[in-house]
Amino acid sequence: MFAIESVRTIYQGWLNLVTVKLRAPDGVTFDRHVIELGRAVVVLPYNPATGMALAVSMPRAPVTLLGFPDMLEAIAGKLDSADPEECARREAMEEAGVRLGTLDHIGCIWPMPSNATERLDYFLASYDDADRIAAGGGLVEEQENITVHEIALAELWTRYETNRLPDGKLVTLLLALRVRRPDLFA
Repeated sequence: MFAIESVRTIYQGWLNLVTVKLRAPDGVTFDRHVIELGRAVVVLPYNPATGMALAVSMPRAPVTLLGFPDMLEAIAGKLDSADPEECARREAMEEAGVRLGTLDHIGCIWPMPSNATERLDYFLASYDDADRIAAGGGLVEEQENITVHEIALAELWTRYETNRLPDGKLVTLLLALRVRRPDLFA
């Protein structure tokens, strides 16, 4: 079994960057860099009556740095309480202005286990028109500049099939929704 010999902090802030010295079973040691991000939630609200879903877009420095345009993303946020469902509901209200009831937990997934501690709780949640109670757009003090998109599930599926849905979180939730609710894609 591999064992941790030491952990050294390189940077501490919104995320932490550390170097972990590991010892292999044969005694050889080596370093790995780890980005400490913690837990987060991701949710795809969908309206079964209209066949629509809520996604968001916002400026993302890494995406812009590489010369790509903003992309559709699933609603997401850092887990800042003990309850992922509570966090998912709050993020849906802040980002998309939608009130969510029952959440369908898809799973807790490590998006980049090779270099990050981040784990994401994925949820699906139905909504109806009466649940769209605010504008969304994110918190002004966080300068998120979020645009809310109510988009047909059929259009999301077409974008997925034609390689025009680059957010892995949104793809994962769309695939889960198609498996759990194939009637919405008929």
